[in-house]
Amino acid sequence: MENTSMNGNMEEEEFEGIEERDPERNPMNEPLLKRNRTLSSNPLALVGAKVSYIESLDYEINENDLFKQDWRSRSRCQVLQYIFLKWLLAFLVGLLTGIIATLINLAVENISGYKLLAVVEYIQQERYLIGFLYFTSTNFILTFIASILCVCFAPTAAGPGIPEIKAYLNGVDTPNMYGANTLFVKIIGSIGAVSAGLDLGKEGPLVHIGSCIASLLGQGGPDNHKIKWKWLRYFNNDRDRRDLITCGASSGVCAAFRAPVGGVLFALEEVASWWRSALLWRTFCSTAVVVVVLRAFIELCHEGKCGLFGEGGLIMFDVSNVAVSYNVMDIIPVAIIGILGGVLGSLYNYLLHKILRVYNLINQKGKIYKLLLSLSVSIFTSACQYGLPFLVKCTPCESSSLQEQSSSCPTNGKSGNYKQFNCPNGHYNDLATLLLTTNDDAVRNIFSTNTPHEYQPYSILIFFTLYCILGLITFGIAVPSGLFLPIILIGSGYGRLLGIIMKPYTNIDHGLLAVLGAASLMAGSMRMTVSLCVIFLELTNNLLLLPITMIVLLVAKTVGDSFNPSIYEIILHLKGLPFMDADPELWMRNLSVGELIDVKPSVISFRGVEKVANIVEALKNTTHNGFPVMDDDVEFEIVKLHGVILRAHLIKVLKKKWFLKEKRRTEEWEVREKFSWVELAEREGNIEDVGVTKDEMEMFVDLHPLTNTTPFTVLESMSVAKAKILFRHVGLRHMLVVPKYQVTGVCPVIGILTRQDLLAYNILSVFPHLAKSKGREKRN
Repeated sequence: MENTSMNGNMEEEEFEGIEERDPERNPMNEPLLKRNRTLSSNPLALVGAKVSYIESLDYEINENDLFKQDWRSRSRCQVLQYIFLKWLLAFLVGLLTGIIATLINLAVENISGYKLLAVVEYIQQERYLIGFLYFTSTNFILTFIASILCVCFAPTAAGPGIPEIKAYLNGVDTPNMYGANTLFVKIIGSIGAVSAGLDLGKEGPLVHIGSCIASLLGQGGPDNHKIKWKWLRYFNNDRDRRDLITCGASSGVCAAFRAPVGGVLFALEEVASWWRSALLWRTFCSTAVVVVVLRAFIELCHEGKCGLFGEGGLIMFDVSNVAVSYNVMDIIPVAIIGILGGVLGSLYNYLLHKILRVYNLINQKGKIYKLLLSLSVSIFTSACQYGLPFLVKCTPCESSSLQEQSSSCPTNGKSGNYKQFNCPNGHYNDLATLLLTTNDDAVRNIFSTNTPHEYQPYSILIFFTLYCILGLITFGIAVPSGLFLPIILIGSGYGRLLGIIMKPYTNIDHGLLAVLGAASLMAGSMRMTVSLCVIFLELTNNLLLLPITMIVLLVAKTVGDSFNPSIYEIILHLKGLPFMDADPELWMRNLSVGELIDVKPSVISFRGVEKVANIVEALKNTTHNGFPVMDDDVEFEIVKLHGVILRAHLIKVLKKKWFLKEKRRTEEWEVREKFSWVELAEREGNIEDVGVTKDEMEMFVDLHPLTNTTPFTVLESMSVAKAKILFRHVGLRHMLVVPKYQVTGVCPVIGILTRQDLLAYNILSVFPHLAKSKGREKRN
């Protein structure tokens, strides 16, 4: 067995207080992508503000002898029980997500409602300074609670969580993303941050909450208190956990928008990298349960049992009773909205990318800087929301003109399109209607139909400019935050403004143009089309909007794709998560997998019956997760491939000290007496925790029963593009490369490809000349 270092570049580094020797890790003071003639399969990545290992997940079924024996011995009743439990877990994911989403909505609406009522009372008494101090201090406290929880207890709860979920379903393990602490902080932090009036939504956090619920149910609870029931342990593997987290992500979108079909399509289009019909049914079951729970609570709240929560808390824009009329010429303003959405969406992504890089530098300085950044944004937001309405003139209510301005405006008080603010009776402040309210109410107000004269162009322009600024500076602070609602607010602002400008040229209602503006900006920034179209149709409850919505989304996405990637891809890159795209680069067809193997260290393999000392040495000196297992074919005098054994299984063998004094094959009963397939499916253990004596080092281990005998292999002549498609679509972690011809006495495996080897930026760092052909392809 030969250990080959990477260009002799082996250094000892300190990582989280533990010094480990890792020949495949780049030094911390060097860039992640080193331009040398070697491929690293174990890079470092930033998750939050901590440097951590990023590993791949084992989605492939490990078909070893124990797995085959387990499935052969299962009765029909046991198989049905396994399927029933899958559906039961999908049902529970939807149920718990719906309940938690409702509780979050109740808390946000009541906390924000009573806060705003108190502020309005101070303003009516013309105690403006007291009102400002009360408004700012309340938002400050709520932001402090949300931020201190994220900073001190669960740093991974900050942000939306969708990029990490997308990476997980792509096959990347995102550490500490689905624990009980993260779930608790995400719930409380979302309530505090949204109630504080920050320019963020609870939609992204709800997706993360649904995924946390799914993960905890699948593994039997938190890490320290797992339920050890035999049948529940069957789901404690990467493959089944992936399916459950997909159900949780779709349930979160459904809970945010009350859009069950949109939630399923969001998981299919945006977050899931692998799909099948059975998973489609289970995600649909989860979202259906969420809708039932939300509808039940809404009916209960209509009876006045939920405080200030009525229909609020759920972004709803019902235009089912509104006559939607447009003609062929209206396609021109619709196309203009789509083009603006693509341009502004790509510009938003570019500016947010720059701001997040600055925030990353600030957050790395320590917890106090994270906290101060969040609180500074809160104070600025509160000052703008409270002070800017004083800049606009009061507008008389339409009903008050008939009554000599003696009556109050309709819905003047708690919610609706009229906020009196500092205006006399019979007048309202249209900017206060949009700013001094909850974010969900602001969306409903600006989406309102048959209101062509309620908002002044000057007020809409201030609203649009403010939320452009707040949308850029708020995302990235240490609180749970979603991108959906800030983008909806920005898009609806310029959509409504375009409606005012193009009023002589189109018959489309201003509220509908605000909806189209929000859809175009979301497509221009997030690059979603099908799921977004269905979500907006379920929100508007009107199929007549389907044609123009589709046009807007297609135009906005096409324009946005010509400038930069989607916002989630940008965040994935900033966090260093090795996400594998669906489509390979064209220049990858000019490179073979054999050429990639040539610049990698020599493969480390084991014999079918291997010495304990060799196993321990390989595990301590490398970070490889899989090792080929070879056998000698005496008849043909060649070395044949038996399969691949995982690192976790080798550690399990060393922990249980399943050693042999002589070099021999074990019997089937010996293996089943010591291991079970369910136990091997669970990932745990570290080589540093294993103690092996000097005498045990000279003993042997039979690797045949634990080896996956059906690994995916490709010929060395296959193109990298084709290998990448296979790798992603099947959900692999290891891909063995074999030679075209078998030579006597030579190892039948010339190398192993991993996720890092197939990423475009890693390949270009090794083969810089390919960047020139990449540029030519773009020009063509």
